[in-house]
Amino acid sequence: MAAPARAEIAASSLPPEQHLLQGTRVIRADGVRVSVPPLHHQVTTAELTISTGPRALADAQATLERALRAIESRHPSTPSGLGVVVAWGSPYFRRFVPRTGGGAYPAYLPVDLVASKAAGRSVPAFFDTGRFASDPTATRLEENDLCIVFQSDSLDHITEESARLFKELSGMLRITSVRRGFVGNGFDGRASLTKQVAEQAKFAGADAIPKHAQLFLGFTSTQTASLGPDRIANFETLPGMTDQWPNGYFRHGTTLHLSHVYEDVQSWYEANLFVDRVWLATDLSRAANNVSDGTLTLPEGPGDVQTEQLVAQFATDPTAGLVGHSASMQPVNRLAAPLRDNYGVQRAKGTAILQRVDFNTIDSPFHWTSRPAEDDWSHTPAAGMHFLAYAPTSDFFRRLRTAMDGRYADGTTLPLSARSPRMGLNGVLATTHRQQFLVPPRLRRSFPLSERL
Repeated sequence: MAAPARAEIAASSLPPEQHLLQGTRVIRADGVRVSVPPLHHQVTTAELTISTGPRALADAQATLERALRAIESRHPSTPSGLGVVVAWGSPYFRRFVPRTGGGAYPAYLPVDLVASKAAGRSVPAFFDTGRFASDPTATRLEENDLCIVFQSDSLDHITEESARLFKELSGMLRITSVRRGFVGNGFDGRASLTKQVAEQAKFAGADAIPKHAQLFLGFTSTQTASLGPDRIANFETLPGMTDQWPNGYFRHGTTLHLSHVYEDVQSWYEANLFVDRVWLATDLSRAANNVSDGTLTLPEGPGDVQTEQLVAQFATDPTAGLVGHSASMQPVNRLAAPLRDNYGVQRAKGTAILQRVDFNTIDSPFHWTSRPAEDDWSHTPAAGMHFLAYAPTSDFFRRLRTAMDGRYADGTTLPLSARSPRMGLNGVLATTHRQQFLVPPRLRRSFPLSERL
């Protein structure tokens, strides 16, 4: 599929954040502003095989940083070039940085001020995820040392540079999984990459996917109003979120959630009329009946945001009794009031915080795994999603994901089963793997804190 037109960005103007990809185009689809993400994605997870101790880490740090800078010299960090993000799991910190600056793990990590106040104790801004109410009991909680995310309109850029990078890192780590996928655009009137891949894979329900669908479930998910803008998901950006403003070691960093989710595409289209799919996917419960059949890009701006009270009202409505997927999380994900962030940027009420970079896949569940039996790996294509999202703290993501199951921090629990087919998208989703990662700033992306040992 032809790559969308992109603006050229100088390689020398990289932001301090790893996770902010430059040069992403914004268009209008169905009258809604939409960000056009890179077509192709890959996430590689790994376990470190190097020795612990300052000398080994210093050598590894130099090797990794040299390799990453070489990639940046060949490709701008844009969709037409190659975006690369290195993120670290808690096993790395526990095993390789057990203590630094006089504190033992996790005391030296950023502190989540919001969660700490609620808990009456210090809560780190980064911690491991658990299972959620709608997760199958078999959902695996992973323990990788690191993951590296690649994004580009060019599959060749990803394939060639990831192979070169891991060749240079051989002897330092063992790859545990390779996860590949795509986000079709379909905004140019042609069949989207998503539709093309689905038809080739021939999984159940593929024929029902709209021709221009960005994702398997049909609706566009990258409306600019539904994505956290610029650096809002950083540790330090929102006042009172963490202790990283103004001079924290991890300033310009964030957290990354990574999971794989199977999607029951056939049930989604066969069990729900179009109007029901609008209700279940979005926050448009009040206006779903007025959406023209076949519309794929729906508004999710500040004026469409639902409060927790309104979500509960629709959940208990005797004629509806359902909850929109987006709506369920908006009480957590959207700013409750306007504010000026720590950089002086005015943020409007209803602004989104989470930055999603998820993509569809036909991997079952991964393109490759070092543990095929443990991961229940199969050659057979299956509709799914690799869900990636940047959040300012792990507890913020926990509260957001808990809200997706109809459970809120004030004790409110919606009268729907967490896996109910009326509870947003939960009835057609099944998560197989989860892990949380810390994304350091670009300056400290290679073996963070190792220089302080």
